[in-house]
Amino acid sequence: MTTRLALALLLALAACGKVGKLTPVAPQTAPPKPVAMSVAPVPEDMLRLPPQSQPNRVDDPVEKSQERPDDPFNLPPTSRN
Repeated sequence: MTTRLALALLLALAACGKVGKLTPVAPQTAPPKPVAMSVAPVPEDMLRLPPQSQPNRVDDPVEKSQERPDDPFNLPPTSRN
């Protein structure tokens, strides 16, 4: 019974996430502007993934399913006596 209660409390606590705009905590400030950028990025820009993180696949080595040829080196393991 206590395990179920603890699990229910953990699930309820996990559901209490903040949904809204990201802002820095009061005593802290936003990170400084990078030298190469003319404008400081907003949090939404910093959370967006660059295209290199999930590139599109342009070449597929298998164009259609086909039977593999028989491999003479694909032998079953031998038993050691």
